[in-house]
Amino acid sequence: MKVAFATTDFVHIDGHFGSAKQMALYEVDDKGYQPLEPLIFGGNLNQDASKQDKLEKLHAKVEALLDCTIVYVLEIGGPAAGRLINKKVTPMKSKSPEDKITDLLDRLVETLKGSPPPWLRKALQKTSESDLEAVLEEV
Repeated sequence: MKVAFATTDFVHIDGHFGSAKQMALYEVDDKGYQPLEPLIFGGNLNQDASKQDKLEKLHAKVEALLDCTIVYVLEIGGPAAGRLINKKVTPMKSKSPEDKITDLLDRLVETLKGSPPPWLRKALQKTSESDLEAVLEEV
């Protein structure tokens, strides 16, 4: 599964979803994780942006994350979380801006080796269905 992290330094989960200028991406399974090409977002993502500009940037960010199973952030607003959930992407909040991406990835791999909680099993089912659809499209 693909997992994204809102980050300012590619080390910590310290980015707010709406103002994040970059997302670290990883492919994760029960054997480990591999970094992928990060997502970089341009434009004015700050509070002084117009409402229309914010909506357009939010839409573009959600669309860029459609192939992710989980998106970890420090903070996320209700509308943004709702959009992700509607697209079957699970938003998760970190507990602190000091939380390290690699620590969370290690815990996620260990969870996948055992018995994942119901929310993660459901998210993984979405990933399996997407993989099957991709294979069928190639045939």
